[in-house]
Amino acid sequence: MVKQWTTTTLHNDVEMPTLGLGVWKMENNDEVKTAVNAAIDAGYKAIDTAAAYKNEEGVGAAIKESSTPREELFITSKVWNDDQGYDSTLQAFEDTVSKLGIDTLDLYLIHWPVEGKYKETWKAMEKLYKDGRIRAIGVSNFHPNHLEDLMKDAEIKPMVNQVEFHPLLNQKELREYCKQHSIQLEAWSPLAQGKLLDHKVVKEIAEQHGKSTAQVIIRWDLEHEVVTIPKSSNPERIKQNFDVFDFELTQDNIRALDELNQNERMGPDPDNFDF
Repeated sequence: MVKQWTTTTLHNDVEMPTLGLGVWKMENNDEVKTAVNAAIDAGYKAIDTAAAYKNEEGVGAAIKESSTPREELFITSKVWNDDQGYDSTLQAFEDTVSKLGIDTLDLYLIHWPVEGKYKETWKAMEKLYKDGRIRAIGVSNFHPNHLEDLMKDAEIKPMVNQVEFHPLLNQKELREYCKQHSIQLEAWSPLAQGKLLDHKVVKEIAEQHGKSTAQVIIRWDLEHEVVTIPKSSNPERIKQNFDVFDFELTQDNIRALDELNQNERMGPDPDNFDF
């Protein structure tokens, strides 16, 4: 019996889909609308956007056009660095839901740990959560040191931490830390921006299972109980990326993929970024 793990329950009892569509770098026009529509048609329930992606309106238009009821969808967005701080976060949230054309967000994240600002940002998010405007709140790109610092003064513990995660950067220490604190880890750039799709080890495992290399990597995320949001604007690939619940990797497969780790980042290190 294949382990499904299609949803995970966050520490506040909200159910979150384990596989969603990421829309980073998609144009705010037909590209993002086509991708989101294709994803919803393929069975995706989760869509991940951000103020910084400048495509929330396109995501909102696709949600509105969809025949899937809003309450069945799980929509995530993020507050950008320039908007961090208490009042500015409250305003940024209003701008986001207005662009998305919805009243309530399912998950709102602090996009990066901007020093001296993320604690005030978190207070604003706690208020929005208590007011029922957001079903779950979390962070993105937070190392254990950032989480420790945040939780010192937080009333509510983050429910999710969305970080760069793929076989070249398997985040073992962070995964263990988040598990210990009941914070759900979520992967951005799970396919290492395409870098892993032609990797010899991944290709061999894909051949064993009659799957694509992308499907193998997405399944590896799920085997590690990491929520994942592969990005694609190709409707066929979007559909294919969702077809990962009918097979399992062997322990040897998982070990072989784990051993690809080189702590190699495609994006900036959250301890050292300047934007």
